[in-house]
Amino acid sequence: MAVLSKIRNRSGLLLLAIGFALLAFVVQDVFTKGFNSVSTDVGSVNGKDISFDEFKLKVANTEKNAQNQGQNITSMQASNQVWNQEVQVALLNAEFEKLGIRVGEKHIIEAFKSDPNIGQNQMFLNAAGKFDLNKFKDYFKQVPNGIQMLKDQEKNAELRAKYEIYYSLIKGGMYATQTEGKFKYEAESNKVNFDFVMVPFSSVKDSDVKVTDEEITAYMKTKEKKFKSEESRELDYVLIAEKPSAADEAEIKKNVDALLLPSVRYNKETGKNDTIPGFRTVNDIADFVNANSDIPFDSSYVSKQDLPAESAEQLFNLPTGEIYGPYMRNDYYCLSKSLGRQAGAKVKSSHILISWVGAERAQPKEKRTKEQAKIKAEGVLAQALANPAMFQMLAMTTSEDPSVQQNGGGMPFISKADSFAKGYKDFVFSNPIGKIGLAETEFGYHIIKIDDKQDAVKLATIAQKIEPSEATNDKIYTQATKFEMDAANKDFAALVKEAKLTANPAVRVKAIDENFGSMSNQRQIVKWAFEDDTKIGSVKRFEIVNVGHVIAKLKSIAPKGLMTVEEARPQVEPILKNKKKAAKIAAKMKGSLAAIAQANKVTVMNAVDLTVESPNVPGAGFEPKVVGKAFTSKVGVVSKPIEGNSGVFVIATKVVTKAPAIQKYDDYIAKVKQQAVQNSGRFMQALKDDADIVDNRANFY
Repeated sequence: MAVLSKIRNRSGLLLLAIGFALLAFVVQDVFTKGFNSVSTDVGSVNGKDISFDEFKLKVANTEKNAQNQGQNITSMQASNQVWNQEVQVALLNAEFEKLGIRVGEKHIIEAFKSDPNIGQNQMFLNAAGKFDLNKFKDYFKQVPNGIQMLKDQEKNAELRAKYEIYYSLIKGGMYATQTEGKFKYEAESNKVNFDFVMVPFSSVKDSDVKVTDEEITAYMKTKEKKFKSEESRELDYVLIAEKPSAADEAEIKKNVDALLLPSVRYNKETGKNDTIPGFRTVNDIADFVNANSDIPFDSSYVSKQDLPAESAEQLFNLPTGEIYGPYMRNDYYCLSKSLGRQAGAKVKSSHILISWVGAERAQPKEKRTKEQAKIKAEGVLAQALANPAMFQMLAMTTSEDPSVQQNGGGMPFISKADSFAKGYKDFVFSNPIGKIGLAETEFGYHIIKIDDKQDAVKLATIAQKIEPSEATNDKIYTQATKFEMDAANKDFAALVKEAKLTANPAVRVKAIDENFGSMSNQRQIVKWAFEDDTKIGSVKRFEIVNVGHVIAKLKSIAPKGLMTVEEARPQVEPILKNKKKAAKIAAKMKGSLAAIAQANKVTVMNAVDLTVESPNVPGAGFEPKVVGKAFTSKVGVVSKPIEGNSGVFVIATKVVTKAPAIQKYDDYIAKVKQQAVQNSGRFMQALKDDADIVDNRANFY
């Protein structure tokens, strides 16, 4: 009691001390992590902030929608989708505001109609099959949060309507003049003949020309937009895989082998030893497999093509009751026992679908009655019977199955156990190969042709996965931990070699990357690389489930701006090397074409009827600079060396043939305009290139 009394008397001082401690912790955290860490914005576009709370909700909805559609995406993948949408919407809204684009209810209704999920949805169509706005709005009044959902739909429709106007303005601005039409005509029709000598860049060895880091940097500075890069980190790493040892494999094989024979096990309930039958003689196969296999018993019949390729022949022809194995299948040791064979267990067929109004998945425009559908189906059946070889063509032109254009009416192999329309399945399994007939299902009438049948076998398979034992994992963990400690003060590459591990090329990552090298979904490594406490030379070990241990060491930090020399070298070095090679080659290209050819051990060649639009030089390929020079050179005069795409050229123009004058260039104007309209789709990238986009997602994900 005395102690409690003292605590009560001093509680005020205690609370004050705790308060000061908490304040010190918060202040330290702010100065350590920086004031930006408390930002509630996930980024900004041209100064307009994107709220993290709203962004997070959209990411969650994206993940949920993907799951509902049977897709598996990570939070970062969902984040990337939403981020791209947010950036595009922000850029477009700014453009709409700048241009004064406004839309009314009519535009929004048209946007609803053009959306297949809304405008063609049976729930929102009236008796005449037209989109009914009232039906659409009434639907949202009846569902939870419907009013907000309706507002969101209207907001999206408004955005789509504005976009249509904006894009129409862009395309409308893409025009072509009479002068451009004339230039297009001449580029296609004017022709030039010339003699030339070409010395390829490959005639100079790569080892004879060197490109320095400074030269690569200088080149990048001349094209900064092309070589701009986000902040990045480069890491050395090694993977110490968790894989079974030879002793682990031998132990699993021993366990699988032992299942063939009876065994004695102690029964706690009876206090006696029981003799358990082996796989060869056991009666309850399913229970035995489930009790001893890492893969449950499967009672389905399997065709030969679905068996493991390396053992398919033996397994498919295994007599009933016989056992094959043990054998390897992926990472498993297996024993398989044949439980019998079934003839025609799998069937491949083709079909033509004729549906009627109200049939399952019938097209909204379908107005045919069931009786009318049957009459049409019987007519198509008669055509198919008259000429079976034309079945695929008949399917392509007649079938109402949406997938017919991809598969020509062909269906995959199916078994009796597969979930499939009953009428269809009854027909294919009760008729022989080649049979053509009619079947009815909830989807409509099917004209069916049976293409093939396969026998199948039923196998009882015991499969035990070959995994590292606890002792092996302990040894791997010890090795990984030691490597992590040694890497902090020793050369990473030397350590990898010393440990006889596989050397990997360094990996460069950006702040919002999710993958690390060839390993997907390794956000933890990327986040560590960008932490304030992670400095060049920092080392950390990461445990990757079912993979092993990754030990990473931060090698370099590249700030936002130009790419690093290492990143740009594969792209820039060949360009700069060719320029240096061109200078070496050009220095030897003097005199007549024949003299130049002889000095460089090549031949004089001839180009005939080349145009600006088709500048393919014989033996050299696409060389617009060379052909352009041929059009502007004096006839018979040997040109100065020309640096082309594949080498250095010297040319002598022989004749330039001008195209005859024409009255109108309408056809050529249309070609130029078509190309301009195609280019209009590049506006979004242009907006992004000119925008100030700040991405802070790395602070939240």
